[in-house]
Amino acid sequence: MSVRVATRGLRVATTNIYRKMSFGESPAKASMCCKEEVGGAPPTFAMYEALKDSCQNNATYFQPDDTENGQRLYQGFMTLIDHIDTVWPLVDHVRKVAPLYDLDAVSPGNGYRSFVSVVDSCVLHGLKLSRQVCTGRDTLLFRKGYFVREVESCGQLLASLGTCLHHLHTLLTWAPPGELFPSENHTPEELFATADTINQYCFYGRCLGFQFLPSMRGILKGISICMAGFSEAYYSHGNLISSVWTGGQYLLDPELRARRIVNISQSASVDFCKAFWFLAESEIMKRVPSLMSSTVAVNRVITIPPEPVTVPTLAGEALTVSPPTVHIGLQSLNLRLISVTKRTGMDSEATAPPADGIVFHCHGGGFVAQSSKSHEMYLRDWAAKLNVPILSVDYSLAPQAPFPRALEEVFYAYCWMLNNFKELGTTGKRIVFAGDSAGANLIAGCTLKLMEANLRQPGGLFMAYAPLLISFIPSPARLLCLMDPLLPFGFMMRCLKAYASPTPQGHPPGSNEKRITDKEQSLMSAATTPGESNGFLKISASQASMSVELGSFSEVSTSELGELQAHKSGSERRQSSDTTVSAELQSEHTATGFSPNEEMSQKCVSDFLEKYVLESDTESAKPSQRRDQSQREGESETSSTLVGEPPLLQDTVTDHKERKRIKTRISEAATGIMGAMSSRFAYITGSNNITRPTIDELAARTNLDALIVRSPSDEFIFSVPRDPYLSPYWADDELLKKFPPVRILTVHLDPCLDDCVMFARKLRRLGAAVSLDVLEGLPHGFLNFSLMAKEANEGSKLCVQRIKELLDLEAEAPTTNENTKL
Repeated sequence: MSVRVATRGLRVATTNIYRKMSFGESPAKASMCCKEEVGGAPPTFAMYEALKDSCQNNATYFQPDDTENGQRLYQGFMTLIDHIDTVWPLVDHVRKVAPLYDLDAVSPGNGYRSFVSVVDSCVLHGLKLSRQVCTGRDTLLFRKGYFVREVESCGQLLASLGTCLHHLHTLLTWAPPGELFPSENHTPEELFATADTINQYCFYGRCLGFQFLPSMRGILKGISICMAGFSEAYYSHGNLISSVWTGGQYLLDPELRARRIVNISQSASVDFCKAFWFLAESEIMKRVPSLMSSTVAVNRVITIPPEPVTVPTLAGEALTVSPPTVHIGLQSLNLRLISVTKRTGMDSEATAPPADGIVFHCHGGGFVAQSSKSHEMYLRDWAAKLNVPILSVDYSLAPQAPFPRALEEVFYAYCWMLNNFKELGTTGKRIVFAGDSAGANLIAGCTLKLMEANLRQPGGLFMAYAPLLISFIPSPARLLCLMDPLLPFGFMMRCLKAYASPTPQGHPPGSNEKRITDKEQSLMSAATTPGESNGFLKISASQASMSVELGSFSEVSTSELGELQAHKSGSERRQSSDTTVSAELQSEHTATGFSPNEEMSQKCVSDFLEKYVLESDTESAKPSQRRDQSQREGESETSSTLVGEPPLLQDTVTDHKERKRIKTRISEAATGIMGAMSSRFAYITGSNNITRPTIDELAARTNLDALIVRSPSDEFIFSVPRDPYLSPYWADDELLKKFPPVRILTVHLDPCLDDCVMFARKLRRLGAAVSLDVLEGLPHGFLNFSLMAKEANEGSKLCVQRIKELLDLEAEAPTTNENTKL
């Protein structure tokens, strides 16, 4: 009896301690989550026990409640307790071994740590939710229905993370301690076959962004809603206006949003990824940097004609570098020069002397989208704080220009820069490469090419969240893309496929031949054996017919969406600065006519547009006149290509015919919104290949159990060539020994984190100078949000600091009053 009393007293005392503990809303820190207390128990153990205690308290409260919502709350909290008991031993083991995979004690970070922090963040989220129920359940305005859905979503989230932890335990057996990549040839299909499929829906619904910093959650939620709404316009005959209404549905219905995003990730083509990411260069967004970011004196596009460039080698010999011709033939190449001051050589009125340094930059975008314009938001800030010119390359984009086109263009642009330091306002004494995401991969590959050609190398490389192994090689960080709002699994796979897969022979870009469908491409890939170094990403035969089942995802041309914007900004385009974009869209779509379905009902709207819209925009200049005018423009500020913008029309197409076509598209958009408002539910289900459950199915479902998606392994099986220019991680040790100093910055929640850690470890083992910074709670691509979130801005400042170290410009006075130190 005395033992029972003592045990009961200890339990009550422990419960009181847990109740008094304060746990913040911020996600668990991956750099701290693997530390242990003196007693051997991790400090997060108390957090797990606190969640169990709170859930038990709520379960006891709602157990007598015989209402439907009351019983669902009781079951939801009991389910959470069961999931905690299941997850804790799994995450505890990963927590203990995770430090073995760090680069060093100064820069802790790897995919195992990241998943431990994600699970801890889920527990924090559940604890906050459970305590909200505890404090509000007795109030008059307590919303049982709302909290039922929240608690059940949290339980689904914890269950899915438990499945991920099973996968991590499998990965631990595939590689020796300290190695994040498998030592043997293991496929993702083999990994996912060892456990149940993962419910991806729970990551994009009510719990979206739980693992990120609070300042980023609203941004990520807004982007997800925009993605879902944009897909409505993209796949619904260009009804951009009506998509605003359906976007409200995704705001109010998180479950619908989750199904839509997962549907997009699994079914949308790479063209959708390109179009959505190009929103960063829309008419509105392209003005944001000039309003919110640092003011610069020089911001112009330099067009390099496709002519041979002769540069001296380190041995004193002359080397002639030919312009790239692979895949899309000879094309002009655009470079964007950004400088906070006008320096000698840049402008006839410049008074400042040339800078000693220059930053050679490559932008990110998954190899398929964006440009220097969309990255101008942080490039302006970098130029102001570094006080050196920045030269950014607008390389050609996949899938029209897959590997190695972009790499050859970056190499060619660098050689051109070596001969034109004076025009760029620099002496060229110090050169630093900088790139984020796909751009970081390209500057690493360019450095290897410079070594092979025996040309001058940069003084250092700065790489942000770099994909250095272009493959879905099973690693813990790669699994993070299953829950990433900005880089979902399907997006990442299709981008890598578009870049790593060569263009099929016989269908050069720009031809009028029938395009190879996704199904045909899949069958071609599946017919290739893994041993062949053909660069294809293989798709399993069981999914070969998937592309014909996409419904509305394959019904509408992507060029239709951007026609309104294309003609609105027709007088602002430059043929030279938009060479890459125009070429890639020309290969996808042709300027065909369109027959309206409701011509009579659109007549009034058409007359209005004829009088007040089209006359002022499309009749201002004929296409040939617009091209002549655009060639005389020196700045790119008014020449950025908008989303889905088609190539310039041929002179043989009359203005009248084109105006009628555009007028029809605008009329259809106006009619579409009225149809959407009259039957919004039918619009959502009818326009996007998402099947709503029947009434009987809704009655049987109490959570997302019936929405478990198929395993990602059913979609993609990778087989890419082991080419060091494609994946710099595979470069020969003798070349990596000669690498210039490298500064790598990434985030704990990046699917490419393990690439950065293993590449840094390899460089350090070979004696090269390398450092690694891993930031907390930020997403892949956070630099694009440096003006929206404080932590992202702090991360951008750290980038500036690392580039300064490579430029050796710490002693140079800053040009602004801002403190660039963290």
